[in-house]
Amino acid sequence: MSDQGKPSARGRTAVELFAGGGGLAMGVHNAGFSPLLVNEFAKRALETLRENGAEPRDAEDTSMPRPGKGRPGLRAAGWPLVPGDVRGIPSFQFLKDAEVDVLAGGPPCQPFSLGGVHKGTEDERNMFPQMFRAIREMRPKAVICENVRGLLRPSFRPYFEYILREMSLPFVQRAEGATWEEHDEVLRKLLAEGSTEPSERYDVTYIPVNAANYGVPQVRHRVIIIAFRADLGVDWEKYKPEPGFSEAALLFSMHDGTYWKRHNEVPGIDAIRERVMANLPPVPLLPDGLQPWRTLRDAIAGIDENEGKPLPRVPLEAVQSRLEVGGFADHVGWPGARVYVGHTPNELDRPAKTVKAGVHGVPGGESVLRLDDPTFDGSGYRYMTVRETARVMTFPDDWSLAGPRGEKMRQLGNAVPVKLGETFARAVRAALDDAEGRT
Repeated sequence: MSDQGKPSARGRTAVELFAGGGGLAMGVHNAGFSPLLVNEFAKRALETLRENGAEPRDAEDTSMPRPGKGRPGLRAAGWPLVPGDVRGIPSFQFLKDAEVDVLAGGPPCQPFSLGGVHKGTEDERNMFPQMFRAIREMRPKAVICENVRGLLRPSFRPYFEYILREMSLPFVQRAEGATWEEHDEVLRKLLAEGSTEPSERYDVTYIPVNAANYGVPQVRHRVIIIAFRADLGVDWEKYKPEPGFSEAALLFSMHDGTYWKRHNEVPGIDAIRERVMANLPPVPLLPDGLQPWRTLRDAIAGIDENEGKPLPRVPLEAVQSRLEVGGFADHVGWPGARVYVGHTPNELDRPAKTVKAGVHGVPGGESVLRLDDPTFDGSGYRYMTVRETARVMTFPDDWSLAGPRGEKMRQLGNAVPVKLGETFARAVRAALDDAEGRT
């Protein structure tokens, strides 16, 4: 685990709601926060968390949980796991005395249903109200939320801004029977007056992100919401992570040869380089000072925790017979890959396309890979293995995934890339350390 012994991480705790297959929870844990409670509803995701060492706990148990530590090979070891619908947790009040540092999660948000006379009404699957309940009852110092970029679309934007205001004033509860628009008007007035006590208010900001700009080998557009309790006086702008990777830097590294040098052991790399370079835009005049976007080829070769651990080539017989390759869990061939209009493949020398929560990543060919060998299976394509997909989501190879292939891919498509979660959690930790005078 990264930085687990550093003094600045001592005593930092987290609660994770809507944990899914564990991407954001692991990122927060890697950043030095020990889980006090982890909640998830989906059966297969719960199996994944248990396989990695999470310990089930009754929803009505109000004893103070021991922070889960985790360890390599069993990364969720000791995580207190409350299975089931978050609405079935009677109260988070018992965690208030723990002074929870971070509440994290990616709440499902289906804000509107356009039935009847097409008046937008809130969807009962929208789980942001449960995040606000948890905030009210445990009063965390900070909140990290991840969600789809679609919340920023014009049709959703008014509700998204309401979410931000409700997170700013989570202790101002909506009156029974009031619409969200009526409650939003109350929140607007209170924020304009500025009369709410800082301990009852959160400073909230959001950041649209492309995960590729933060070192994830995947183009994945999301929105990150960060909130700090106002009485802490946190200077978020000082610590907010800036993108450290860029497409321009990738192009520059291809033109100057450093990218290809990293992959000089790939059979036929000179011919591959010639083919790829023929289709590249002109080299940028000057480097931009950032690191190159990570590519799918980089992920398969091994980056970060998987550095120096290349995944072995998947031969045709493994695809046809669905065989595991090289002793890597979930590195299993899968037949039937096709490419057609609107269903384009991943390219090895680009970041992967967004991993989606479908069996094969359809629609859009998100899990189809164009190979270096154009004669492979008569087409030059195959499906990415689950392990390759997990690497694209920056999960370490020792993180187990439960269920059949389709359920594993669904968990990965719904997850937060571990590296993206860790980047923002480290920044939150640094901001809290500064505000509280930790060294």
